[in-house]
Amino acid sequence: MKKLMTGDEAIARGVFEAGVKFASAYPGTPSTEILENLSEIDRKYLVAEWAPNEKVALESAIGASVAGARSFAAMKHVGLNVAADPFFTAAYSGVNGGLVLVTADEPGQFSSQNEQDNRNLAKAAFVPMFEPADSQECKVMVKAAYEMSEEYDTPVIIRMTTRVCHSKGLVEIEDREEVGIKKWEKQPLKYVMVPANAKVRKQYVFERMEKLFDYSNSCEWNFAEYNDTKIGVVVSGDCYLYAKEVFGDDASYLKVGFSNPLPDKLFKEFAGKVDKIYVIEENDPIMETHIKALGIKCHGKDVFPSHGEMIPEVIRRSISGKEVPIFDEAKEVMINRAPTFCAGCPHRGFFYTLGKRKNIMISGDIGCYTLGYGAPYNAMDMTLCMGASISMGHGASQVFSMDENQDVKVVSVIGDSTFFHSGINSLLDVVYNNSSTVTCILDNRITGMTGQQQNPGTGFTAQGQQVTEVDIESVVRAIGVKNIRRINPNSLEEVEAALDWALALDEPSVIITWWPCALKIQSESDKENFPGSFQSKYFVDESVCIGCRKCTKTGCPAISFKKEIKKSSIDPNKCVGCSVCAQVCPVKAIRKVEK
Repeated sequence: MKKLMTGDEAIARGVFEAGVKFASAYPGTPSTEILENLSEIDRKYLVAEWAPNEKVALESAIGASVAGARSFAAMKHVGLNVAADPFFTAAYSGVNGGLVLVTADEPGQFSSQNEQDNRNLAKAAFVPMFEPADSQECKVMVKAAYEMSEEYDTPVIIRMTTRVCHSKGLVEIEDREEVGIKKWEKQPLKYVMVPANAKVRKQYVFERMEKLFDYSNSCEWNFAEYNDTKIGVVVSGDCYLYAKEVFGDDASYLKVGFSNPLPDKLFKEFAGKVDKIYVIEENDPIMETHIKALGIKCHGKDVFPSHGEMIPEVIRRSISGKEVPIFDEAKEVMINRAPTFCAGCPHRGFFYTLGKRKNIMISGDIGCYTLGYGAPYNAMDMTLCMGASISMGHGASQVFSMDENQDVKVVSVIGDSTFFHSGINSLLDVVYNNSSTVTCILDNRITGMTGQQQNPGTGFTAQGQQVTEVDIESVVRAIGVKNIRRINPNSLEEVEAALDWALALDEPSVIITWWPCALKIQSESDKENFPGSFQSKYFVDESVCIGCRKCTKTGCPAISFKKEIKKSSIDPNKCVGCSVCAQVCPVKAIRKVEK
């Protein structure tokens, strides 16, 4: 039986069919849907968990592997930076049950702060890597990766990209293979990575890579496809499909599906049969550098862009030098829309108020609230990576305290899921070093940006089990913060008062905004804590409205301005009753709709 699946769904299917017992991940686009699909599987087959961050996810999977089960971890490309510590050393210790890790890279960085190529990390860590081109390959490569992991005693990485994750293709559905759990035996020389043991295991890593080098030259995943031999195209992943769309049968192809270590004999054989070689790969010239080191002439980044997606339009433009026209039909349906907070988002009132403050630096983080940097709020001065807002803010605050010419206070902004991810350590640093920064934890009761995933503060696991709800205020207090306020971010008076209070202090303070995401399906706890939330709507009384547009400066997509009559209007289909606009209106023209 065949089923239409995205690459993420196919990865999850491959994990299930391979007999995996344990899976852990941290949500990150474009990898999020993998664990979401795994979480729907009955726990009698597989335990699927959201971890607080990627390092914890991979470490949990490594522990499950050592205990004897096939295990799995998934993350987006920057998540592997967080998990790099266990990732690099797991290559030394190897596995007991098979261990596979997915990294979802983002050529074109649609939702990421950088565009790194994790083929580099696989190479640096001496970890074998697969690169699927479509959904069917996603599934079969997962199963092959587990076989390789156990045969060669190694973790295996599967590199996905955005298009592979989210595009759909037909996938052959097969039965699950119940592999069972291997017996665990004490092997401190293998799993205790003190220097003396690690030195021995490093030699084993080199020997393993030599064996995998032979595998790379002969495996089914790396193959040549000969058509017209005037042009030869070396490709991996989805670039194989892009190149075939452009060249068709007018070129021959060498498809690399197993990309670390890269083959040599296969490249030399291919080069001997074609006249001209193009290497098409997204981001870094990994294959191009390897091919040139073999003494083979080829064209790569001298023709194609050094960043972004190598989609057919880009390949055509790079080869011909001509811009590819966009169909008129496509132009008509393409709408330029700036990203913005949803109607009723609890972050809006907070950033509307914060953006009006003077003499402050606002240190931001990764999440929906990063949108606070743009108009009309302009309430963010720096954003780097997950969990960095508090520690960056602390460093900046220490410098400002040394400079008598700058009277600047620092406000660090972070979300609830990001606080659990890595913000806790940063806040610990603030307390330990007695920083005067103001830390604002925006608790919207869910992991919002990636699509409403559970986290330690929601009270539910990935598979829907009700568990202890970790209270952020209690955690903050336990760390040692004495000055804490929890507020409703929809109340501009509460936000103003809390900022006044915190900015006047000369020691660490934390403001926790507490209101659920407008898109969240509310739990019983939410209904109890936020009675009546999202149950009302507001309207503009045009007879009172003076057309000052102050309400539009809240940035709410439910509000528009009718230029013909110079009055504001609220779309009742979008409004969820946060009341921020009503608080802003100077003439009280915005009112609640009576039931």
